[in-house]
Amino acid sequence: MEPIDFESIIAPELPKRMDYRIGCIGSGFIMRDCHLVAYRDAGFNPVAIASRTYGNARAAAELRGIPKVHRAWEELVRDPDIEILDVAFPPDRQLEIVREAVKQPHIRGILCQKPLAMNTREAREIVALCEEAGIKLAVNSNMRYDQSIRALKAILDRGLLGEPVLATIEMRAIPHWQPFLEQYDRIELLNMGIHHIDAFRYLFGDPETVTAVARRDPRTAFPHLDGITQYTFGYAGELMATSLDDVWAWPGEGTEKDLYIKWRVEGLDGMAAGTIGWPAYPERCPSTLAFTTRQAPNEWIRPRWDRVWFPDAFQGTMAQLLRAVETCTEPEIGGRDNLRTMAAVDACYRSIAEGRTIRFADALGEH
Repeated sequence: MEPIDFESIIAPELPKRMDYRIGCIGSGFIMRDCHLVAYRDAGFNPVAIASRTYGNARAAAELRGIPKVHRAWEELVRDPDIEILDVAFPPDRQLEIVREAVKQPHIRGILCQKPLAMNTREAREIVALCEEAGIKLAVNSNMRYDQSIRALKAILDRGLLGEPVLATIEMRAIPHWQPFLEQYDRIELLNMGIHHIDAFRYLFGDPETVTAVARRDPRTAFPHLDGITQYTFGYAGELMATSLDDVWAWPGEGTEKDLYIKWRVEGLDGMAAGTIGWPAYPERCPSTLAFTTRQAPNEWIRPRWDRVWFPDAFQGTMAQLLRAVETCTEPEIGGRDNLRTMAAVDACYRSIAEGRTIRFADALGEH
């Protein structure tokens, strides 16, 4: 087996120009402690910030060394000094931001959060608006830049596992549901499961079929359809990719915790397994990978790295947008590609509602 330089694989490919002027919308955890930390470490150039609350934006600016604070996101979007928008608002607010951004001739690229919107109709409008304006649109599908997932992709692309047979993700972790979600009945698949759904598409491409089941999460007090979910993607060649997203995971005080995210891929010629370090945050816990292959018989290969998903992976999500702006190409995690992830989410919800397997082509509107 040819040696693999995993460090270069998991490291972000940076643009040649590092001083693109980035305007940041949002000052919560994801922006303050992930985006801005990652950008500082990479050498990117965030020059302004705005949030729903001016005081929060000012505090984040002081903490992370952002020189300009706008009193409202509208003011930031219209600032002619801004070239790139980095949006970390709730996804149900992203369409209104994009509608204003596409009117501004100085905006060259936009990084939106995932989900791109709370429904596919609004997501399609966001994509269309950016395409018509000639603005590069990327979606912050940051699990694609988790180091173990990136390394797994390299192993698969090199054929070290042979034809994939079965892929699994098992999540036992308790997310923090943002308050805006209380007005929606769709929560887990659209806001947590979407990480795994998009990761399956990144690793294996679009499925042929989608089958999903769900139940409510006893810990989540507001009405919802999908708290705990399990979904399976069926592929040509019989590959099955399935995820169990258990957000209950721990009954509470008086019982011991056992929180983790594990993944595994089995192929005809090898097997890979790993863990995602995110549940240990804020402890700096790198994700892991170990694999065995007929090309290096009778051994487990265990690459190691110091990088972690939160916050280091967020260097990659911004870097791929800046490279797309620089080279006038489609971002690796572009808006149009993300519509196919949204279609997979829609297929899961339709499968739950109808109690049957859904053809992915039908969810896309293809016949």
